[in-house]
Formats: sequence, C-alpha cells, structure tokens
Amino acid sequence: MSLSYCVQTHARAARLRPWRKTALAFALALPLLAAAAPHPLTFNEALRQAVARSRQLPAQDQAVTAAQQMAIAVGQRPDPVLKAGIDNLPLSGHDRFNLNSDAMTMRRIGIAQELTSTNKLHWRAVRQEREAGKAQAQKQVALAAIERETAIAWLNVYYNRKVATVLAKQLELSRQEIDAAEAAYRGGRGSQADLLAARAALFVLEDRGSQSRRDLDVAANALARWTGYESELAESDLPDLDNIGLDPAILDAQSARRPQIAVLVRQEEAAQADVHLAQANRHADWSVEVAFQQRGSAYGNMLSVGLSLPLQWDRPQRQDRDLAAKLALAEQAKDEREEAMRDDAATTHALLIAWKNGRERTERYTRQLLPVLEQRSEAALAAYRGGKGTLADVLAARRGTMDARIELVRLQMDTAQRWAQLRFLFPDTQQDLEHPQ
Repeated sequence: MSLSYCVQTHARAARLRPWRKTALAFALALPLLAAAAPHPLTFNEALRQAVARSRQLPAQDQAVTAAQQMAIAVGQRPDPVLKAGIDNLPLSGHDRFNLNSDAMTMRRIGIAQELTSTNKLHWRAVRQEREAGKAQAQKQVALAAIERETAIAWLNVYYNRKVATVLAKQLELSRQEIDAAEAAYRGGRGSQADLLAARAALFVLEDRGSQSRRDLDVAANALARWTGYESELAESDLPDLDNIGLDPAILDAQSARRPQIAVLVRQEEAAQADVHLAQANRHADWSVEVAFQQRGSAYGNMLSVGLSLPLQWDRPQRQDRDLAAKLALAEQAKDEREEAMRDDAATTHALLIAWKNGRERTERYTRQLLPVLEQRSEAALAAYRGGKGTLADVLAARRGTMDARIELVRLQMDTAQRWAQLRFLFPDTQQDLEHPQ
C-alpha cells in the first residue's frame, strides 16, 4: 500500500468524522423528537382536554360551595349581644359622677338574644340551597357549552382541511392544463384565448386557496382556544354523525331536562323560597334580655329581665307589599321558564330539521350530482382531446365539479355543526366532571 493512498484515506476519514458524529446525534435525538411531537388530536381527546383545561367549571364549583356554606350560616340564630353601661349617674351636686353615693346609680351588664323563628331560619337556608342548585345547573350549562364549542371547532378544522385538499388537487390540475394550453398554442393547435382562460382559472383557484387557508387558520385558532394548542387531527376518528343521542319522538320531554331549563327551574324555586320567607317575615321576632345591675355598697344589687317585639304598625304598606313583590317575582320566574321551554323546543326542532335536511342533501350530492358532473368533465376532456371541444369547456366542467365538491364539504361541515349542537344539548355523561379546587 502506497504512502499517498494512506494519506488520502486518512484525510477522507477525517472529513467524514464530523458528519458521522452529527448523524449519530441525530439518530439519538429522533426518539426525543418523536416524543415531543404532538400526537394527532382525536375528537374525544379534544373534548377531554377542553373540559380539563376549563376554569369556568372550577369557578362554578366554588359558587356551589359558597352557596352551601351560606345556607348553613343563614340557618343559625343571630349572635347574642353583650350590653354594658351605667344607669342614673348624677351630673350635678356634691355627688356628681359618683358611682356609689346615689341609690339609683347602677353599673349594668347584660346579654340580649333575638329569638328568630325556626320557620324564618328554615327558609333562609332553603333560599341559599336553591342558589347552590342553580350554580350546579349552571355548571352543567357551562360543561355542555364547552363540549359543544370544542366539537364544532374540531369539525370545522376537519372539513376546512378537506376543502383545502380539494383545492390543492384542482390547483395541480390547473397548472397541468396551463402547460397543455401553452404547448398547444406553441404548436398551433390551440388559441391564445384558451391559454388566457387557463391562467385566469389558476388565479381564481389561488385566490380561493388563500381564502381556504384563512378559514382553516381561524378554525384551528378556535380549536386551540379550547384545547390549549394546535395539533394535527386524527382524521380517522370522525364521530358518528348519524346519531345525535336524542329520540325525536320524545324531544320535547328531553328538552325540559336541558341544563338551561334546569337553571330556570332552580331560579323559580329560589323565587318560591323568597315568597315563603316573606310570609314568615310578616310575623315579628321577639328578643329577650337579661341584665345584672350593681349599685353602691350601701344598696342592694338588682336583676332586670326584658322582652322586645317590633311593632309592625304599617304591615299593609311594608310586610304585605314585600310579600306581593316576591309573589310577582315568583310568577315572573315561572313565566320565563315556560317561555324558555317553548323557545328551546322550537330551536331544537329547527336544528333537527336542518340536520336531517343536510343528511339528505349530502346523500343527493354524493350519489347523484357528483357522478354526473364527473362524467361531464370526462366527456368534455375527451371531446377536447378529439378536437371536438374547447379547453374552455373542459375548464368549465372541471370548475363545476370542483364547486360541487367544495359545496359538498361545506354542506357536510354545516350538517356536522348541527349534529354537534344537538349531540351536546346535554353534557356528555362520560366526561369526568370533577375538578381540583
């Protein structure tokens, strides 16, 4: 082996050594990069992440806790009142400010207690318990809204990506058509009008592609708002969009159990508790007081006992009007609940109609319209290749097919949104509702 060969071999090895180190480092880093890369986000995982990330649900838990604690507090009698004072202290004469010289001067200490009726205490506690129930119902409203908005955001990303895929394929075809038109024009087999039409179609597609990217970015941003980060979707995880989890035959009865209606029911119950409390307030509470009175050493000490009772001398203008106001508010809560139930039932039926109609139209697009448009495009292309048609006819046929495909995807997205609104009228019972305090 020659010396020059050894030198060249050593030089090549020296040059390759840094690259080998880089390759080795990259190979070692691959598992870490794979672990750090976000995995595709499934539909159910998006719902779980949104629920776990929400701070509105723990806030409602705190509201429930606060109302429950208050229910215990208001159910107790008022604290006793400690009283102390000096009675009949002389202000003039040679005994002024003397605590021991006058028989009527007394040092007094006593305690007073308001004897609140058990009926009032009961309804005060019940009123706060109704507030706790209302807060719990509001938590269910928040949970259903979180799941519904997350589902819609996930579906919007899914279908906007399908729109982008359709446009990307059409852009590729459009560029191929421009190449073909340019070749035909140079060869004298095509016209300049065909070439310009192909270029114009490309510009239109690029503009629609820009709009599609905007819509996709907006949808991804909405999904990130609920789940916390942007991620690729697990597109094979599309939920069962043919099942809304509701029986249309008993839809009105199911709507009566909606979380929004439950909030109004709890609000009506709270108003009824206010009525009972106002009725109890028409009866005044007694107060009892016991006091020990100490006089000078030459005189005996005394004990005083007293009762106090507020005089409801103007009950028709105060207590009765307060009761009338609470009765009116209870009727208002009842009427609002009934009106909300009617409105909710009408809205739900409208969503159901739109969902069913979307499914019918999707079926029509898939089985009838798109196959016909595909055949039209193939016929126009065959005619153009055979010299019996124009490139404009081909472009128009393909544009019609593309428009129909995009309209189908948008129709599927709209139908999926209606599905999500129906599917999450109630919160998903499979979700974990417990949150750390």
